[in-house]
Amino acid sequence: MGTATSDPTVMLASSTLAHIHLGGEIDEVFASTEEALRGRIVEAIRLLAASAGEPVTATVVDGAVRWPLIVHPDGSFIEATALAETEDGEPASASRALRTGEVPVLDAADAPSTEAEVAPAAAPVPAPAPSPAVEVEVAAPSAGESGEVPAAAAPVAASAPDVPVFESAPAEASVPRESAPEASAPAGPLRSTTARREPTLRDPVQRVTPTVEDLLGSRADRVKPRATEGWQGAIRRATGGAVSPRPGKAEQSRLDRERLVQRRLDGPRTIVVLNPKGGAHKTTSTLLLAATFGTQRGGATLAWDNNETRGTLGWRAQNAPHHRTAVDLLEHLDSFAEPSQASLAALDTYVRTQVDARFDVLASDEDAAASSSIDAAAFDRLHGVLSRYYRLLIVDTGNNMRASNWVAAVAAADQLVIVSTVREDTAASAAWLLDGLREKGFDRKIDDAVTILAAPSAKPDRKLAERLERHFAQVTGDVVHVPFDPALVDGGPIDFDALSPESRDAWLSVAASIAQRL
Repeated sequence: MGTATSDPTVMLASSTLAHIHLGGEIDEVFASTEEALRGRIVEAIRLLAASAGEPVTATVVDGAVRWPLIVHPDGSFIEATALAETEDGEPASASRALRTGEVPVLDAADAPSTEAEVAPAAAPVPAPAPSPAVEVEVAAPSAGESGEVPAAAAPVAASAPDVPVFESAPAEASVPRESAPEASAPAGPLRSTTARREPTLRDPVQRVTPTVEDLLGSRADRVKPRATEGWQGAIRRATGGAVSPRPGKAEQSRLDRERLVQRRLDGPRTIVVLNPKGGAHKTTSTLLLAATFGTQRGGATLAWDNNETRGTLGWRAQNAPHHRTAVDLLEHLDSFAEPSQASLAALDTYVRTQVDARFDVLASDEDAAASSSIDAAAFDRLHGVLSRYYRLLIVDTGNNMRASNWVAAVAAADQLVIVSTVREDTAASAAWLLDGLREKGFDRKIDDAVTILAAPSAKPDRKLAERLERHFAQVTGDVVHVPFDPALVDGGPIDFDALSPESRDAWLSVAASIAQRL
């Protein structure tokens, strides 16, 4: 972490939650009890002290009152509540009122001297278990009303009794306030203690108990992103989660994009991938988008090859125990028309499940001798049935813009994705496609389309990439670059686990851009 460059500030939000401010970053610390919260705060500051090699002084802020907390690298600490002051720098009472989320601090003047002064005579109190000794340094008070000046301050070893507080008989009633001498100087620091606070006894009529709705509703309050990368993740792992810094900028960006991809949809959505030129990265983009959405959303995603005759989507998918295609499904489509008589499991004999990436593939016709083809009517029938079984349909298209099933796919699309490699010919083909779609009345879909610019090599033409981005940014809704990945070069089945981290991150960005438009 390096040497601490500034003193941390601990903001107490409640008896179980605090925020540690340091160097512009805010770390959230919470625990199930007040004592556990104190221990986690001290541990967080101890790590800073150990890193700096010297004690670290933190400022604890509770409402309008603040006081220093000094923590040494070995974990020993001093919580100087007697030096408490207000935001204006005015001294605050070292003996604060006991309330939820605070540890009681007793001056020697306010500490009960006998058991009779603590408990009323009418309510005998069982002898408490002995508590750890608390060493208190008492400052010399000034002359009070009695005119007596006590001797110089000396450390006093006191055993802090564990006595339940009764609402009907406050502890203040036993010791009059006016009898306590006024301090001319703030009391000395209170050393660390593990004193336990007993719960306040309440009248059963006044007691409010939480319900199951409170229990279930409290889950959202505990949800916070946990750092898994960088120094933030290292600290969380080293402390077993006791200190859990917020994720760094890069990790937070990834988490935000994942949330976009995972957002709830109110119905099935169709994403259509377009470029009328072969080799433009359409099939690869279809599979990688399906894999990204499938893994992030947990399934219910279909990659569909909508070539009117033969495409290569099925070839680039992972092997399946059958070779049925969209043509085979079309012949038996009537058996899936009624959901009460069919199921998603029955589709397994027609789609090719990509287990690791959690999506299915519906291949186009692979029979070289076949003469059948998919037209607009066939596409509409398939689309109507498949939309009942999948939340996301990602459609790969052919190269014939005049084919009726190609036009039907564009008409059914909720989101268009324009794909091009960073090459003059594929980019010109994509630009020509957009001009043609505008002429056919698809202006609104083009304005909201997402353009993917894929690097064709490890060192693409940077100037060309910038020129293409400027053009497509003016005619489509967003432009996202994806890097070259050697794992995609051989043209065989895509091994999603072999993709580089840069590729995964880039395709997550593409999916997030698409998802926020669905």
